[in-house]
Amino acid sequence: MIIKSLELSDFRNYDFLNLTFDKGTNILYGDNAQGKTNVLEAVFLSATTKSHKGSKDRDIIRFGHEEAHIRTYLEKENLTYKVDMHLRGNKSKGIAIDGKKIKKAAELIGLLNVVFFAPEDLNIIKNGPSERRRFVDMELCQIDNFYLYNLNHYNKIVNQRNKLLKDIHFNSDLQETLSIWDTQLISFGSKIIERRKLFIDQLNEMIVTIHKKLSGGKETLTIFYEPDVKPEDFEEICEKNRDRDIRLKQTTTGPHRDDFSFMIGDIDIRKFGSQGQQRTAALSLKLSEIELVKKISKDTPVLLLDDVLSELDSSRQNYLLSSIGDIQTIITCTGLDDFINNRFEINKIFKVTDGAVTSEN
Repeated sequence: MIIKSLELSDFRNYDFLNLTFDKGTNILYGDNAQGKTNVLEAVFLSATTKSHKGSKDRDIIRFGHEEAHIRTYLEKENLTYKVDMHLRGNKSKGIAIDGKKIKKAAELIGLLNVVFFAPEDLNIIKNGPSERRRFVDMELCQIDNFYLYNLNHYNKIVNQRNKLLKDIHFNSDLQETLSIWDTQLISFGSKIIERRKLFIDQLNEMIVTIHKKLSGGKETLTIFYEPDVKPEDFEEICEKNRDRDIRLKQTTTGPHRDDFSFMIGDIDIRKFGSQGQQRTAALSLKLSEIELVKKISKDTPVLLLDDVLSELDSSRQNYLLSSIGDIQTIITCTGLDDFINNRFEINKIFKVTDGAVTSEN
């Protein structure tokens, strides 16, 4: 899997941009706030239909314009594809694959698999549970269309049920309709829980070996899934918490409250790990994500590294760069020193200056 080229029109700070990538390592370098990360965001959007920042489409469109376009040309299993994405401020985005408009975003998911690694990901271990759920959801949505379907429906049900809980405060008769939403909440929620459990089992198969190498064989890292509720108990607990939900006007039971723990021996490094342990675990998590995508999709993902090398010490830098192997990688950085010092092979270099990109080789 490789991205051959990318075209942007009125996207973020770009008027128009046309980049051709090498199948190996591509470097985008320049000062901060010049537009390097915007290129990675466009690639991520092409793969997932969402911004890695959580930005709304209207905030991505170039200031003063009504719409933006992303065109991504990729090669997969010796076949070429063109993904057109049309962002509109007040409407849902339009997406076409090889000129054919698709009706649902799920039709795009899985065509292009990407792994995005940014400095904020190094804090995924010590941050709150929502960050860890987001990591799991973003990856599962790329590799499993059924999970994407179930998660979308579950989130809509939680929102609608929460609205109903607020309305019950003004009209108690509406309480009779709660059971309709509860049935769907339990059905979709149970499927999410089961898939998350399998995902963590699969991730653990990868992360133990990777983390041992990163820690010099000194530590064994294990991820534990901490579901808010087990599928077999979901209905009973949902009914038991109904009065509390009405009082609080929100759904207090379900996978939207799950968490994941990271254990080195008996130590929960979310709470008691050193910063070095937490960062090493985060790096292990991302490298395991790459291996899992390879295993499930039978193809290599595209790796997007957003100025993450400056946040790692030399040993972790070296391990990350040596792990890339045959993966197409697009890296942003402020300078090329990290790569020169590591004698790392660079296939293509781009200089980014205030929304203009020039190739240097």
